[in-house]
Amino acid sequence: MAINVFFEGGKKVNAVIHDFTVKTDQPVRGGGENTAPAPFALFLASLATCAGFYVKAFCDQRNIPSDDITLTMDHETDHSTHLIRKMVIRIEVPQDFPEKYETAVINAAAVCAVKRHLNPEIEHVITVVRK
Repeated sequence: MAINVFFEGGKKVNAVIHDFTVKTDQPVRGGGENTAPAPFALFLASLATCAGFYVKAFCDQRNIPSDDITLTMDHETDHSTHLIRKMVIRIEVPQDFPEKYETAVINAAAVCAVKRHLNPEIEHVITVVRK
């Protein structure tokens, strides 16, 4: 898969992937105009949405409604290396989500293909939280 990158002026760097244009910019404090997410934010979003894809697929396979399920992802950075040291994903489920599937849905989120390409030293914490 070829990704073609082009520049739109200022700090805007965009990518064409298949028929989609992914736009990026830097925040104002970084010299940009803050018109689009920064590339690092898109990287983090790819991790979160990938985990979400696997959670959704898990629910779809079991006819579990996913409309009220959300994921929240945060990360911690090693201050000496400025690299991610820990990823934390919370899978927020409604009260009626089947308790017997809590561990399985965590395992589903953990097989995210994007996550598997990260440094194995990065700690990953995935939890289920009832809304």
